[in-house]
Amino acid sequence: MEETTELLEIRRQKLIFWQEKGIYPFGQRYETTHTSQQVIEGFKEGSEEKVRSAGRLMSRREHGKSIFAHIKDVQGKIQIYARADILGDDDFSLFKEFDTGDFIGIQGKVFKTHKGEITILVEKFTFLSKSLRPLPKEWYGLKDTELRYRQRYVDLLVNEEVKNLFITRGKIIKLLKEFLDKQDFLEVETPMMQSIPGGAIAKPFITHHNALGIDLYLRIAPELYLKRLVVGGLERVYELNRNFRNEGISTRHNPEFTMLEVYQAYADYTDMMRLTEELLMFVVQNLFGSLKITCEDKEIDFTPPWQRITVYEAISKYTGVEVTRLEDIRKIIDDKEKSLTEILNHILDNEVEPNLIQPTFLMDYPTVLSPLARQKQNNPELVERFEFFISGQELGNAYSELNDPIEQKKRFYEQNPDKIDEDYIEALEYGLPPCGGLGIGIDRLVMALTNTTSIREVVLFPQLRPK
Repeated sequence: MEETTELLEIRRQKLIFWQEKGIYPFGQRYETTHTSQQVIEGFKEGSEEKVRSAGRLMSRREHGKSIFAHIKDVQGKIQIYARADILGDDDFSLFKEFDTGDFIGIQGKVFKTHKGEITILVEKFTFLSKSLRPLPKEWYGLKDTELRYRQRYVDLLVNEEVKNLFITRGKIIKLLKEFLDKQDFLEVETPMMQSIPGGAIAKPFITHHNALGIDLYLRIAPELYLKRLVVGGLERVYELNRNFRNEGISTRHNPEFTMLEVYQAYADYTDMMRLTEELLMFVVQNLFGSLKITCEDKEIDFTPPWQRITVYEAISKYTGVEVTRLEDIRKIIDDKEKSLTEILNHILDNEVEPNLIQPTFLMDYPTVLSPLARQKQNNPELVERFEFFISGQELGNAYSELNDPIEQKKRFYEQNPDKIDEDYIEALEYGLPPCGGLGIGIDRLVMALTNTTSIREVVLFPQLRPK
C-alpha cells in the first residue's frame, strides 16, 4: 500500500511538472493518419512517407540519447524510436518524462530496425493524456479474476486476449443482425419497463415510477410485446437487447443478460429450426472461415442438418428407461415430494443435456413446461417447442406460438391467476397469424464460439457484490 501511495504521488508530481512547462496534458484532439496495424501492413522499404499515430505508451527502453518504446491502440502495438539529434535536446528531455500509461501522438517516417521490427522514427510528438496511476504489474498473466471483472478497463488494457474476445463478441452481434436484415426481418425496440412481467417464468426486478405512481418491472423477456407487433402486421421482427431476472449468479447466469428474439408470421418451430441452422452457419463461417470450431476441447461441427431428438426419446436414450408420457418419469425418480415438472427438469439437467455435445434440437416438450407454445395436434400433452444445445449447454429456445386467445388465457390463469396480461389476450383476440418464435442467449452463444467457460468472461461488466 505504501508503495502504491508513493507511486501515485510521483505521478501527481509529474502532472505538476507538465503544467509548469505550460503543457495541459488532458483532452487535446489529435488527428491520425495511420493505426498501428496500418503502419505495419503499409510499410514499404525506402519510403519517405510520414505517418501520424497515437496510442498509450506501454513500454520504454532508454539508451543514452535514444529511447525505444511501444505505443498501443485498439489494433495492436507499434514500436517508436526517439533520438535527441532528431528531436533536439529540449524536446528529447521532455520525451523522457513520459510514463507508461500516458497517451501520446507521434509523427515521423517508418523504418525497419536491424532486428526486423517496423518502427516509427519520432520527429514530432504531442502529449495527449496523463496517466495518474501506474499499470499494475500483477495484471500481466491474469492473477486476480474478481479484480479483472471489477476493473475491466485495466483488464482490457493489459490482457490482449480479453480485448480480442470482446471484439469477437461485437462481430458476432453484427453478423447476427446482418443475416436477419438480409432475410427482411425488422429490428425493433420494446419496453424495458413493464407493468406485468411476461414472456418467461422468472423473478423480476421491481422499480417504481414516481409520476405514474405505479410499480413497474424490468422485463424478463420481450416476447409478448414482439408478438403484439406481429398482430399489428409486422410479420418479421427481431430485438437484440437486455433482459433482467432477479435470480442466482453463476458461471452460466448473470442477472442482466443479452437476448436475441425473432418472430416470423406464417411459420412454425420447424421453420425456426431451419432459421437457427442457417443463422449460426452464417455467423460461424464468417467468423472462422469454417463450420468446425473447438469448444471445451471438443470439435463442434455446425454443418446441417443438426441432430433432432424429442424430449422423451432423449430421456429414454440417456437413462435407459422408456418414457412415452410425462407420468413415466416417476419410473426414473419416484419422489412424492417433487412435482412432475421438478423431476423432469432434474432429469433433463443432469441426464440429458450434458450429452448433447454437437448442435442438437431437443424438441416436443410437455405442455406443462411451455405456457406460450402451441400444442401438437396429435398429442396435446406436448407442444411444438425446441431448445438447442451446443457442448451440453442450452443456447436457445423456440416454438410455434400459441395464438388461441382462449387457450392462452386458460394457461395464464393456471400459471398465476393474479398476473394475467389482459392486454395481450385482447391483442390475440384481434388475431395473431401462425407464428414461429426463436430466442438465443447471446452471452452463452459468445461463450460457445470463444471457448469460454464462464459468463463473466463474456460480459464486460458482470454483476458483483460490493467490495
